[in-house]
Amino acid sequence: MPNIRPSADLRNNYNEISAFCHEYSEPVFITKNGKGDLAIMSIEVYEQLKGKLELYHLLEQGLEDERNGKMRPFSSALADIRKAVSD
Repeated sequence: MPNIRPSADLRNNYNEISAFCHEYSEPVFITKNGKGDLAIMSIEVYEQLKGKLELYHLLEQGLEDERNGKMRPFSSALADIRKAVSD
């Protein structure tokens, strides 16, 4: 169940919100005038989420290259790398 807090809690209960984000690795949703406004999370969780999004983007690029025939066997690519290193 999401942790939803009013915006005043950022000022009045910052340490509690921070502790929750670090302990449970989940975001806290902040409301303003009763409506969703912010999602707050620890830096660690943010970095993990960002890393996952970057990985998904790279995987999508790879799948797109495969669909467009922009692939070659790994052994061929490795041979080119070895040749470049030895030259």
